[in-house]
Amino acid sequence: MYRFQVKAPTQNGEMIGIVGSISQFGSWDIKKYLPLRTSGDRYPIWWVDVEIDPHTLTDAEEKIEYKYVRIDANGKAQWECEKEINRWVPIEIEHIGSKTSTIVVDDLAFGYVHPFPYGYLENAIASESEAKPETHSQNGLKVLVLGSSVAMGCSAWLLKGWANQLGQVLKEKFGHQLINRSQLGANVTSTIERFASVVVPEKPDLVIISLSLGNEGLAYCRPHDRRAVQRRFESGLQQLIKMTQDLGAIPVIGGLYPNGDYNPEHNWLLRDTHYRMLRWGVPILDWLDALDDGYGGWKSGISLDVAHPNTAGHKLMFEAINLDIFKINHEQRSQEQAVKSHSSNTEIAIYVDKYGFQVFANPEAQTLRIINNSKHDYNITPTWKELQEALKRKADLTFGTTYIAKNDELGTVPLLSVGFNGTIENTVKIPIGVDLQYCSALKFFAPQNAEILYYDGHLGILKEGDRTIRIINESEEEYNIHPMWKEIRAALAAMPAGVYHDPANPEAPFRTMMIGEQGLESRVKAPVKSTMLLKYKCKLSEINRIAILPLGDRCAARMLLYKMEYDGPAFPFDLARSTNLGDVSDMVMNDFRDMWNPDYLHYNIEEGRVYHSKWSGLSFGHEVEDTDDPANNMQPIHERMRVRYSARAKRFLYTLDHCDEVLFVRTGVTNRDYVLDLIEKLTIKCKGKPFRVLLISKQTSDEFANIPNLLHYDLHFSPDWMYDNQDYWMECTKTMKEILESLGISSQNLFWCPPNP
Repeated sequence: MYRFQVKAPTQNGEMIGIVGSISQFGSWDIKKYLPLRTSGDRYPIWWVDVEIDPHTLTDAEEKIEYKYVRIDANGKAQWECEKEINRWVPIEIEHIGSKTSTIVVDDLAFGYVHPFPYGYLENAIASESEAKPETHSQNGLKVLVLGSSVAMGCSAWLLKGWANQLGQVLKEKFGHQLINRSQLGANVTSTIERFASVVVPEKPDLVIISLSLGNEGLAYCRPHDRRAVQRRFESGLQQLIKMTQDLGAIPVIGGLYPNGDYNPEHNWLLRDTHYRMLRWGVPILDWLDALDDGYGGWKSGISLDVAHPNTAGHKLMFEAINLDIFKINHEQRSQEQAVKSHSSNTEIAIYVDKYGFQVFANPEAQTLRIINNSKHDYNITPTWKELQEALKRKADLTFGTTYIAKNDELGTVPLLSVGFNGTIENTVKIPIGVDLQYCSALKFFAPQNAEILYYDGHLGILKEGDRTIRIINESEEEYNIHPMWKEIRAALAAMPAGVYHDPANPEAPFRTMMIGEQGLESRVKAPVKSTMLLKYKCKLSEINRIAILPLGDRCAARMLLYKMEYDGPAFPFDLARSTNLGDVSDMVMNDFRDMWNPDYLHYNIEEGRVYHSKWSGLSFGHEVEDTDDPANNMQPIHERMRVRYSARAKRFLYTLDHCDEVLFVRTGVTNRDYVLDLIEKLTIKCKGKPFRVLLISKQTSDEFANIPNLLHYDLHFSPDWMYDNQDYWMECTKTMKEILESLGISSQNLFWCPPNP
């Protein structure tokens, strides 16, 4: 029996029929169509079961041809397509007369005719991986396929995909037995999880691990997540390879294949992973060139949908397999296992000197061990020829891979970068008394070891346990990880809210990570070629977070905070000029209302500035752009200022509400009365929250004596001089940092306002 089904959305009164070459289908008479049916739970799928009497078929008939038709409310039928292309299915004599073995013909979408049919025995997809394997000869091996839907044979006729075809040939040529334990939708994580229950009991001799980047979500994930998907896939595959080897079996990798929704970046990542897999030293079923159209998609006519090859595609996959991989018997298998078992546990000496510095490697396990029992630190450099030549000859380090000391609990030792010839291409300081065991960074990214929160090809942020974060910087540049980096901020929302610090350097700047409900709320620096562990320290409520809010008069405070890297998103006074402190007090007290009101804004052509008529000391020098015409049309400028300054005002007020303490910073000369007025208004505005005002002006501090909450420094920070002289800027920054440190403010307790509160 055949069950024909097609996805066909219809209007009220419409139905779907089938017309074709056999009498049940009207022998191509459209008026004699066979009607299909649907149901509330299956719509828009329409289907019909057809029993075919083999005695009604001629000996010449090898296939049944047909098309679907749409019948409107008036009974008029219309072909699904006008082209001279018919759907078809082969005649399966052993099944067509059986009422217990229904062939489900899945024709996908109405109107889209594929060159090859897709059909399977009812319940076959659910039971295929549990089917009883065929017996094998005494000398044959047990080959287990561990993959996803393509490995199951999905989209090939009767699921006779590449694995099924391979199984038949392995039995005929070598007497091997192939069993398929693939699973629909499998990815590296789910496959690792089911390995113990599915693979271990079978005791296979070879395991074909056949998974895809498609099932990791590469085609549809956010662009900034693509490298993380790639890294998770590669690290997961390597973990499965190691699990297979630990079982005593030979791992074979099923190669990558295309996807109809890949774009050029997907294709680059696909090829990048493909070339790396070829260098892993593990046999591979190399399919990509046989299937790829050169752009990451399927070659014409070999796929049923974006993710699956059709019968022709599966045939190409089978034909691309190098059968010599499987030309092995039990005796050879035992010898190979013994060699690998010995080599996997054997370290070879790479370099030893008379002072106690030693380097060992295990090429099979891809590890490197560095011991420094000397009385001095050592520097491994690219110019250390004797060591580098020895690494190149003996260590077999993987090109393009970063190696991390897995027993460096505090993350104080730099990473190793391996160049194209297997040598170390960066400079690494090896401290006295260490015994460092390096392994590929991929092991840290493996699904069972960590959850990848972010990875861009250089910077990796991993969740190792509920309250531990590992940061890996594989690049030659220091990374600034901060709340304005929205992808990072959002990724870290996966961690429990709280304060995380570096236990190896608890007092170091920019090693404290604060995470709130919306993600990252502080800045952290990842040094060049480093790994760093941040561990949960306490709740956010257990530390006193101090906000720095500049109050003008110019951008000096903003410029100094920028150099200190204490700057976040802009506040209202950061890029404006406010020469009158009385205006500032009024604006803060009134929540900045009217600051960007067009009725008060006018442009001075001679000075190139926008002035404010309500607060005469307020002006803006950065709001007019080259494409603007402020003399004739201020509307674009008004709109731009509305967007910018309303957002900056929201941040200012959000910070006041959410920080634990505030330090207001004001530069520029003023008088005592204005300061007293400011303190009075800030006291009201802060609603009992502790605050201080740091006033920096070239005036004697006696003028401001005994004003509560005020700190005055007789200094002059000129933004004009800073722009002209970097040394002056850095000297001012140093002074400002010393002032903040004296007030107990550092990167460890700074309140960072989010860009969009």
